[in-house]
Amino acid sequence: MSRRLLHFLLACAPALLLVHCSSAPKNYAYRYVEGKTAVLEGRYARAPKDAPEAVKRAIAAGNRLIGKPYIYGGGHRRVEDVGYDCSGTASYVLYHAGLLSSPISSTEFRNYGKSGAGKWITLYPRRGHVFTVIAGLRLDTGYNGQGEGPQWSTRSRPTKGAVLRHPPGL
Repeated sequence: MSRRLLHFLLACAPALLLVHCSSAPKNYAYRYVEGKTAVLEGRYARAPKDAPEAVKRAIAAGNRLIGKPYIYGGGHRRVEDVGYDCSGTASYVLYHAGLLSSPISSTEFRNYGKSGAGKWITLYPRRGHVFTVIAGLRLDTGYNGQGEGPQWSTRSRPTKGAVLRHPPGL
C-alpha cells in the first residue's frame, strides 16, 4: 500500500466512524430489559421504577397524548394543542420532561442534543418524520397499524434515513 493511500485512509477514518456512530440501525425493535424498559399496559406506558425523573415525565407526557388526533403542524404554535404531528409529539414529551424549551421540526431534531443512541431517550429523525423511543418504547404518529395520532408501540419499525439523537445525559 502506498504511503499516500495510507495517509488518506487514516485521515478519513475519524469521519467514517462519526457517520457510523449516529446512523440508525436498520430497524427499531422493542427489547425488554428488566428495570430499564417501559411496559405497555393497554395504550399507556408505565415507566421503570428507577428511571430518571425526566424519563418519567416524558412518559407521563406521552400518555397524555394518547387519543389525540394527528394534525399536520399540531403542537408547533402552542405546546398544548388539540392534535399533534410527529415532531409536535416529540417536542411535547421533551418539553414536559424539561429537555426542550419550545417545539421544533423533524429537520431540526437532526441536530438536537447529542449524536447516537441515548441510555433512556433516543430520537429517530429523518427527512419529514421523527419518532421517539423512551425507555425502550416507541412513541410515534405512524407505522403503528392502529390509525393515526400519537401512540406507544412495541412494533418494529424501519429506520431508513434516520439519524440517532438523544438528550445529553439520557
